[in-house]
Amino acid sequence: MALHLPPFQPLPPPPADGSGLMEVAIAELHPTQMCVGMAEIRSRQVDFAQDDLEQRRRYLRRKPTPLVRSASGELWMVDRHHRLRGLMELDPTATAFGYLVLELAVAERHAVLEELHSRGWLYLYDGRGLGPLPPSALPHQLTGTQDDPYRSLVWKLKREGVVAPAPLIPFHEFRWGAWLRRRSLPPFNSQRLEPALPAARALARSNAASHLAGWIGPHPQG
Repeated sequence: MALHLPPFQPLPPPPADGSGLMEVAIAELHPTQMCVGMAEIRSRQVDFAQDDLEQRRRYLRRKPTPLVRSASGELWMVDRHHRLRGLMELDPTATAFGYLVLELAVAERHAVLEELHSRGWLYLYDGRGLGPLPPSALPHQLTGTQDDPYRSLVWKLKREGVVAPAPLIPFHEFRWGAWLRRRSLPPFNSQRLEPALPAARALARSNAASHLAGWIGPHPQG
């Protein structure tokens, strides 16, 4: 299965000095992807549950969300879907911090989505990797995103240091997930990643994956 994502514009990084950040209600943000990896969301919820409100705010300020604002003032998040969905499920009234990467002169949803799609800032594949679906199929809220177990698997590989982060590449982890989907892995799901991890680690370290951003290469001892 090939993943035919359009060419993308890299996401502008957040301001280095933390200036210009906006505090926004997570429930009001529009997602730009169809699915998430529930393993990552559950892990983030464990972390959030251990923090008090001030600790959460400091953390979220250090990890601001790139936002696109339409002419009507609606905000579209171009990253941080896992972090913010995890928090919103714990606290539906939670807020986060964001920074504007683009101001649009259009207000209608279809026109906003067309602008985002032209920049490669939409992920239009469902939890089974099928697509691309029409932009109109995107959920209106984070809670409407589907679970993609391959996205969970790549999160685990990143956490183990098998795959390196590439924060300014849109849908970096989904690109890895699409590549792994075309390989043979034992059955697994987001709640039970262990059966697929040995094969996924070996594949991610192989030269066959060297064209993917975040490829680290063979294990130093392997």
